[in-house]
This record gives sequence, structure tokens and C-alpha cells, in this order.
Amino acid sequence: MTLDLRGLNPAPVTPFTPDGAVDFDAIARLGSWLGSIDGVKSLVVLGHAGEGTFLTEAEQLDVIRAFVASTDGRVPVIAGITKEGNKTAAIEAKAAVDAGAAAGLVYPSHGWLRFGYQPGAPQSRYQEIYEGSGLPLILFQYPDNTKATYDLQTQLDIAGQEGVFATKNGVRNMRRWYTEIPALRAAYPDLQVLSCHDEYLLPTMFDVDGLLVGYGNIAPEPLIELIEAGKARDYARAHAIHERLLPVTQNVYHRGSHMEGTVALKWGLVHRGILDHATVRTPLLPLADGADAEIAAAFVQSGLGRVTVPA
Repeated sequence: MTLDLRGLNPAPVTPFTPDGAVDFDAIARLGSWLGSIDGVKSLVVLGHAGEGTFLTEAEQLDVIRAFVASTDGRVPVIAGITKEGNKTAAIEAKAAVDAGAAAGLVYPSHGWLRFGYQPGAPQSRYQEIYEGSGLPLILFQYPDNTKATYDLQTQLDIAGQEGVFATKNGVRNMRRWYTEIPALRAAYPDLQVLSCHDEYLLPTMFDVDGLLVGYGNIAPEPLIELIEAGKARDYARAHAIHERLLPVTQNVYHRGSHMEGTVALKWGLVHRGILDHATVRTPLLPLADGADAEIAAAFVQSGLGRVTVPA
């Protein structure tokens, strides 16, 4: 049965203890809270927001298991698949299945970011991962300014493969967005289209089935409203939600490096009462002094306060 991701799909952070170990108590709080919210369709772990590639292989599997346990299986957990080679990625995906993952978000082989890819190589990556694991897969479209972004034909080829049921699109080029999303829709009407344009969601909200975003960690409630407004073609309502969230968007995502957003997400979760601190793993570094206060003030301005975690 195909997973239904038509709604909000947060990409949770991985909480750490002050000494840098995975904090499973904090995972239980975060997953329990997100999984209790009507409109949250999955939790997507081990991605960029989750510092997935900074974890050992054993920790990665423990994180999958912990997020599965955090919702008592009510919300499916999707795992980032990040290994460079097709064979190693297929082994990673099979291990994710065994740990309880319901689907996989397939990252490009990261050498492609620098060197680009040979024609046909992305298609082989998805095929071999699915054949080796049986894990349903999400096509991940990287930004246009990277060499790992897929041209339209590559996307169409992958979307038509057995096992691929959705696409997470972060192309960040609206000319391509307005050309390629309709083409994917026309070719594969059942393909679930999810935006991951955290830093400027509004322009993409009227063309998608849902969101797959780190932003979902910190503001699931208004993002679910934003998805509803987009599906209703209610621009005025969507724009009002966008304006309400703009202080948070600016303080989390309009920073010098998009990677800083992960640290800011953790500060946001501190403000909302889920985390006690914003510990990250290197090569991520703490934000500059005072950033935590700026982020907290932005959350207050946007009306995002502390939450009650389900027992």
C-alpha cells in the first residue's frame, strides 16, 4: 500500500545530550508531539536537519527505532538514504526496513554535487536501492545551483520506476518549478509532490500535495494551515500565514549558511519546550552569541509558544 504523504512531513532534528550522545528521551518527546498533530503524515529522519550523516551506522538505526517507538507506530517513519554507492545505499535501505522505516528519501551520491553525474546514473541508483531493499522511495530533487540537480527527463525516468511514489522538490528555481512540476503531474498523476523550500514556501504552496521540511519541527500547526490554504487556492490566507511566520523564517533560514538552520531549529525547539539545549555535532557549530534570544523573540512575534508533550 502506498504511503499517503499529502500533508505535513516534518524532518525531525536528532537531539543530543550535552556530552554529544543521541538523546533518546528527547526523541521520545519530539516524536510524540509531532506524531500527535492532525495533519502530520510522516516523520522523515536522518536527513540534513537530522544530522543523519554525522551519526554512526548503529546510531542511525537506533534513531529510526526511537522515532518509530515515539508514536507507537501511528505515524510512518521515513529514513534518509545517503550512502555514496548503489550497493552500500541498498544495504543501508535494507537495514532501515529492518529498523522499522516505511519508506526512504534517496539522496544523490554526494560526489555528484562537485562533479555532476553520468546520464542514467541516478536512474540506476533508485532501481538498485529498491531492488535490494523493497523500500518505497521518494525522488529527491536538489537545488538548481548544484551539479546534483536532475534534469526533467531524469526526474521523469525515476518517477516512472517501480517503488518510487513521491518527490521532494527543492529546485529553488521557479522557472524550472513552473515547467517541471506540471510535466511530472501530467506524466504521473499519482506521484505525490512535496515542496521542501523551507526559506520561501509561499510560491510553491499552490502546486503541491504537501511539505517535507525541517521547518515542520518547529511550526507544524501553521504549516498545516498553510498547506490547507494552498490546496484551497486561498492566496490571502496563505499569504497571511506566510507573513505571520516571516520572523521565524528569517531567523531560522535566512542565515549565512543553510546548514545553520539545523542549529536554529534546535533553538526553536528549546523555545517550544521540547529540547533543553541546542547541542549539535561537528562540523556544525553553535550559532553566534545572542542568536538564541533573537530566535526566541521571533517565535514570540509569530505566536509560537511552549507546547504540551503527550504522555
